[in-house]
Amino acid sequence: MDSTLPAVAEELLKEIRKAFQETSHVPDDLLLGDVELLGILDALLRISENMLKFIFGPSAVPALDLVDQRSVTRVVSPSGRTAYQVLGSSGKLYTCYSSCHFCTCPAFGFTVLQKSESLLCKHILAVYLSQAMGACQELTVSEEQLTSILLAEEEDEG
Repeated sequence: MDSTLPAVAEELLKEIRKAFQETSHVPDDLLLGDVELLGILDALLRISENMLKFIFGPSAVPALDLVDQRSVTRVVSPSGRTAYQVLGSSGKLYTCYSSCHFCTCPAFGFTVLQKSESLLCKHILAVYLSQAMGACQELTVSEEQLTSILLAEEEDEG
């Protein structure tokens, strides 16, 4: 995630991770509250809006829904290769790569890559939030299984 998201977004995700590690929950002020409580963000933004929504736009609330539904699975092979699968609200499974900030969903391709209208899609944001809150499902697979998951995505794309 480092250096792929703007500093404000990375700082917010760090604050969410820190709060969750200290208290095992994320206070509403970090998810939905006032920016005044976040030191560095207070100086940068001075707004009184939904922070996630302000920074991540319309992806924020659907991403939180995906986290609440435990829709994010971290898929790991014995060699340590990692990908994330997110069960979207449509019931389709998307593969996300947090290391390179990429999702296989059509919204990522169109809104993020083609039009540059958003930093990320709801699936990638759900991955980052799940990582910060320790809310990822875990699935260990063989190297062959992970390769199949990755190749299935390529076949779907045509």
